Amino acid sequence: MTRLARRGLTLIEIMVAMAIMALIGSISAGTLATSIDALEIMEDAGGSSRSARIVMRRITKSLELAYLTPNRTAVNTYRTVFVGKDEGDEDQIWFATLGHQRKIRDSRECDQAEITLFMDDDPDDKDTKVLFMRESPRIDQYPDKGGRPMPLARGVSRFDLRYLDGTTGEWRDEWDTEGSETPGRLPRAVQIVIEITSKDPNGDEDDVITTPYVRTVMLAMADTQTRSVFAKGNG
Repeated sequence: MTRLARRGLTLIEIMVAMAIMALIGSISAGTLATSIDALEIMEDAGGSSRSARIVMRRITKSLELAYLTPNRTAVNTYRTVFVGKDEGDEDQIWFATLGHQRKIRDSRECDQAEITLFMDDDPDDKDTKVLFMRESPRIDQYPDKGGRPMPLARGVSRFDLRYLDGTTGEWRDEWDTEGSETPGRLPRAVQIVIEITSKDPNGDEDDVITTPYVRTVMLAMADTQTRSVFAKGNG
């Protein structure tokens, strides 16, 4: 009994044990790699969500303080416009706002700025689109030019805008303060739809999901909406 108790492992037993350990290690490594990939995908999705929230806040701040110059006869005064073009899933808009924030101390800037929002190809990936914001800190005779375009969000598959007409209570796909239908007045509100694509955490490597983000922005300097004669509170 003593001799049997002192007997060590045979070569075959050691090889079997090593094979089992190698199998467990391989399974653990595969599980860890899958977990890391899933974590990266979830971080990409979370990054897209954070990016969308930041973009919405940036656009909201500018739109809320959009304005039109009431007096165009003063010296050194240029016309301000509010123009939104329906381009399918790649709308464009340019307008003047009082929401500009000076970034350089003592620079000759104020709270006024010209804003343009548009989509274009991603210079690093031609298969995706980027939402750009052009901000010019000075009002001039070219409301849709000047300034430097800066990327707001990548992977944008849709940028769609609609405009609430405060006079009729109807939503419009386009708006032009220089046109005949909405001359010299701002929309009461702007509805923003942004769709961003990201990797699908439950799919293959090439699978993507598209997440929509929607917000309605009220314009502070627009005329109040005309109420119906049947609404409460009217005389």
